Amino acid sequence: MLGKLKPPSGAIKGQKRVGRGPGSGHGKTSTRGAKGQKSRSGAHIHPGFEGGQMPLQRRLPKRGFRNIFKKRFALVHVKDLNRFSAGEVVDVEILRKAGLVKKMYDGVKIVGDGELTIALTVKAHKFTESARKKIEAASGKVEMI
Repeated sequence: MLGKLKPPSGAIKGQKRVGRGPGSGHGKTSTRGAKGQKSRSGAHIHPGFEGGQMPLQRRLPKRGFRNIFKKRFALVHVKDLNRFSAGEVVDVEILRKAGLVKKMYDGVKIVGDGELTIALTVKAHKFTESARKKIEAASGKVEMI
């Protein structure tokens, strides 16, 4: 019967009652040890606190910076363009539908990894020089958006 379920004996431990006299074994300092910050009520020591010593994250030097003006591009390899039919106009929407571009970021960049065997008109935001040469060598066209 589900209404009569109970845990097996010994599975539930009693609560530790601290500060209830010397006979309990947990009296006087209530298992907090002797004096100090951790023995006081309301004490909280944040992670990384080293007892007043200069913490590690402040001892180590700061290096580098993050350029907030940097442009990120979704990369598409030239070899992945072979899946389209010859003479097709390949733009950002078609690349998205084909699953070659998942996140747009600041645009699409075609990079020259691999070979292109068909003539395509490729429209993208950026092209590497090698990608441009390979598309034009396959008698295709390159158009910047």
